[in-house]
Amino acid sequence: MKSQSSDQSILPGAVIGVLGGGQLGRMFALEARAMGYKIHVYSPEMDAPAGQIADIEVVGQYEDEEKLTHFVKGVAALTFEFENVSAVATSLAEKYVPVRPGGNVLHISQHRLREKTFLQSNGFPVTGFRSINSLAELEAAAAQLGIPAVLKTAGFGYDGKGQVKIKAISELPAAWKAMNGAESVYEAFVDFEKEVSVIAARNAKGDFAAYPVFENSHANHILDVTFCPAAIPSELAAEAVTITRGILERLEVVGLLTVEFFVTKSGKLLVNELAPRPHNSGHLTMDACVTSQFEQQLRAVCNLPLGDTSLLAPAAAMANLLGDVWAHGVPNWGAALEDPQVKLHLYGKAEPRAGRKMGHFNVAGHSIQEAVAKVSKARSLAAKL
Repeated sequence: MKSQSSDQSILPGAVIGVLGGGQLGRMFALEARAMGYKIHVYSPEMDAPAGQIADIEVVGQYEDEEKLTHFVKGVAALTFEFENVSAVATSLAEKYVPVRPGGNVLHISQHRLREKTFLQSNGFPVTGFRSINSLAELEAAAAQLGIPAVLKTAGFGYDGKGQVKIKAISELPAAWKAMNGAESVYEAFVDFEKEVSVIAARNAKGDFAAYPVFENSHANHILDVTFCPAAIPSELAAEAVTITRGILERLEVVGLLTVEFFVTKSGKLLVNELAPRPHNSGHLTMDACVTSQFEQQLRAVCNLPLGDTSLLAPAAAMANLLGDVWAHGVPNWGAALEDPQVKLHLYGKAEPRAGRKMGHFNVAGHSIQEAVAKVSKARSLAAKL
């Protein structure tokens, strides 16, 4: 029997469990502790970024039912900072405590084919796609949907991992070989102008709140810079929020969920991916919004009233700090922080590696151009460029 009814608020002083030990869990834990909650983290790695902040850090595999059961019995509710957790773990946890968002949300969002099928079957806009289990199916999909396209593993992919771009028919055999026989998804090419995201929350009462639309630019499939509000027409921004609300309600999400969109060159929205957790693009909310995405996650998970998502300034921007910034030694933090508007957030990771997310800069400013320029300059100064 669950120790907490689905519509009951979980108040400060309670223990919230987090599956996953990365930076999203760390920033969630910081907000939760500021509001008087205790945090227990369960992940496969010792001294993980979230574990450094937690009251209790448990190291174990997500498939270790005995250890996970013991962990779950010590918390009032369970949430995620990482969606690639086994269905075994979520179904086990749901026997004892509210899991937010629920295991069904993770089941859909961690598998590209299930995700695309859910979106299409519920009338949400997506690019054409096909399920691929053989080279013959890949060739048929290419004939039906055309080339160029992208072939992606159906499960457990992020930051561009598990994807192959296909630009010619001759590349089909190599693309299928790169999948190593894994179930895959063939997606038609999207001629997009930009990528945007909407982060929204829903609590157990059904209350909904969305942040202003974020605009994102990527480098090597990893988010590079985000700014807000997105440079899109107000009608399109409203449509993105409406689609996002529909997705959260259809999935009955309790917690936080991010919807990534393509904006096509013809001005249409296509849903690219769902992430049932805080999102890299939402890091600017920590310094630029009344309520950060991490506090909002906590409010939603605990069935508290949702926080105000308004911007505190006309615009804001975030720049990721990857391990590459450490290429010339310890970053020059003094130079980067000479601008008093620049805010630094580091994730407690000891080893910087190329492409590894180590932290980020935030700036809230008077205009998009100003905010983007300031975070970009700070990053260049830190990297000693």
